Amino acid sequence: MTQDLSFLHQLAGDLFQWPQSVEEWQEYKLNDDQIEFFKANGYLSGVKMLDEKQIERIKTELAEIADINHPAHHLFYEFHSNESTDPNTILFHALGAWRISPALHDVLWNPRFVMAASQLLGDVPVRFWHDQIFWKPPKQGGVVAWHQDYSYWTRTLPIAHLTCWCGLDDATIENGCLQYIPESQKWGLLPKPVIAGELEGIKNYLSDDQKAQFAKPQFAVMKAGEATFHHSLTLHGSGANASSRPRRAFVINVFADGVISDSNEPLLEGVPVVKKGDKMQGQFFPFLFDPKNP
Repeated sequence: MTQDLSFLHQLAGDLFQWPQSVEEWQEYKLNDDQIEFFKANGYLSGVKMLDEKQIERIKTELAEIADINHPAHHLFYEFHSNESTDPNTILFHALGAWRISPALHDVLWNPRFVMAASQLLGDVPVRFWHDQIFWKPPKQGGVVAWHQDYSYWTRTLPIAHLTCWCGLDDATIENGCLQYIPESQKWGLLPKPVIAGELEGIKNYLSDDQKAQFAKPQFAVMKAGEATFHHSLTLHGSGANASSRPRRAFVINVFADGVISDSNEPLLEGVPVVKKGDKMQGQFFPFLFDPKNP
């Protein structure tokens, strides 16, 4: 049986190199302008995350684990697929790939990622929450309605969460790149039933000023290997893939070390309950990075 990589809380392979000095870490830091843009707008796009070799390795492993007959399929928290055997028509959304694929495990410890995540959370230690895979096939990839990520994570407190979306293909308006409403992280938590409903049903709950902002979404157009980060309250969504090529991406969700459980229900399928009031930690929520002791 394939090894469950959730037991390994460090790099599993040679896809990334962990810096060995403070000086080496400096090259991965975001600049002040990037930090300020994120604080003002609730998102930051175009952050270099992967090189060509890393992209190809991840694509190869992604194609392998998309097969429902993969020997480690049971390790996914969630798996939704049209079960196509044609790589050009796979529709695939899953949580838990980090437990199965060495490459998708090691992206959690990509120095570029952990440094940026720590900075955008306020220069704090970072823990892993969960991952996601989005594979939109050409001409049929589904729309993701406007939502706030934290609306699905209210069983953890406080709000100190961050999302990183990294493309394995170029992200364009045609193939359904992410869209953001700048400054919407300042609106507070919106009703989840509305967000999960029709694409723009949320407009009925916005003020006139918010509606004006909502009318001007910003598109996160990026090259393959670039990432976009967003605050867990930033309103975002994505369109269908109308292009002739697949649009593949992985998502890493993290939170500041110290976030606690606010529920006695399972937080992820197959993961033991973290008792209400207890710190989020352990096998499934590994520590990723401490800026004071990298």
